[in-house]
Amino acid sequence: MAVKTLDDLLGEGVSGRRVLVRADLNVPLDGEKITDDGRVRAALPTIRALAEAGARVIVTAHLGRPKGAPDPAYSLRPVAARLGELLGTEVPLAGDVVGDQAKAAVSALGDGDVVLLENVRFDPRETSKSESERAQLARELAELTGGNGAFVSDGFGVVHRKQASVYDVARVLPPYAGGLVLAELDVLKTLTGDPQRPYAVVLGGSKVSDKLAVIEALLPKVDRLLVGGGMCFTFLAAQGHGVGSSLLETDMVDTCKRLLADAGDKLMLPTDVVVADAFSADAATRTVPITGIEDGWMGLDVGPETVAAFGAAIREARTLFWNGPMGVFEMAPFAEGTRGVATAIAESDAFSVVGGGDSAAAVRQLGLPEDGFSHISTGGGASLEYLEGKDLPGVAVLSEEQ
Repeated sequence: MAVKTLDDLLGEGVSGRRVLVRADLNVPLDGEKITDDGRVRAALPTIRALAEAGARVIVTAHLGRPKGAPDPAYSLRPVAARLGELLGTEVPLAGDVVGDQAKAAVSALGDGDVVLLENVRFDPRETSKSESERAQLARELAELTGGNGAFVSDGFGVVHRKQASVYDVARVLPPYAGGLVLAELDVLKTLTGDPQRPYAVVLGGSKVSDKLAVIEALLPKVDRLLVGGGMCFTFLAAQGHGVGSSLLETDMVDTCKRLLADAGDKLMLPTDVVVADAFSADAATRTVPITGIEDGWMGLDVGPETVAAFGAAIREARTLFWNGPMGVFEMAPFAEGTRGVATAIAESDAFSVVGGGDSAAAVRQLGLPEDGFSHISTGGGASLEYLEGKDLPGVAVLSEEQ
């Protein structure tokens, strides 16, 4: 059975119908202030298309990891305000997930109106391991849409999760894939199909263990694998280098030795790093070769020689995938590695994909031109699991016979 799409739903007619949209609005907050609204903006086209066609749009989403109970720190209130600003209309926030306040807010919807339900993870059934508990929440979400409702899955950042508002609800309501999910899958199919070569992958972030599966899946397929970020120090230790107080997964050193042996010259590691005497923007810093990391000093960024070498490999590539910063880019003294590598990718003529998460945040925080990249993903974890060859439950369920 083929996946039905948003266009199919619009073709059937949605005027006056209630449509539940699972969006990914998991934005970073500083108090009540959204520091990066990229995911909100990415959700706009699907929500706007439905509203303009006269649908009564019910948006459900999560924020952070509350412990299955209401928590003001994780309220979607700032997101509702920003969504309303971007849509040019008020978007009320229902005070609960599927309770009396949600029912009242949904009942008040007119054609073309949009309401945002409170953080779906305030309900413990959303992430429950119990299928029956998740199914009950899914039924209650579906009941909000009435007799002729529909479900649009447009939160790509959560499609790798078997959760009530992602997976189970698609078994209760007629499901459709939103434009964002379709665009993300199209890009990932390009990367896993027959990409133009040379194909280079740039991986950063803190831990090898977080990226091990994707490294093993990609190594046979890529021409270059460039490794930076905190994870590079476990590889450097595997080569016999001292890494001082840098982040080190000692239980992964032997695995890194095996990966280095398997990769040959495909795998590029830093040749110099920026070290500091404390994890602080005010710490003393110096740039040293990888052979010169002293005890008590920690590597917090790749150095300029590495940026130049990585940049040369990036310029040769015809296809690029980048996931994970090169250093602690949130602190100015350790942002230049990420800035340099990201700039090389942005200036490349290659088909370039930024794999969501911290990489997407870095692009915006460092003021890099978003149009310099072919695609900026909204789903870091989902992108990586797809590249690992895993099934994405929230996508697979869209093509199930209901």
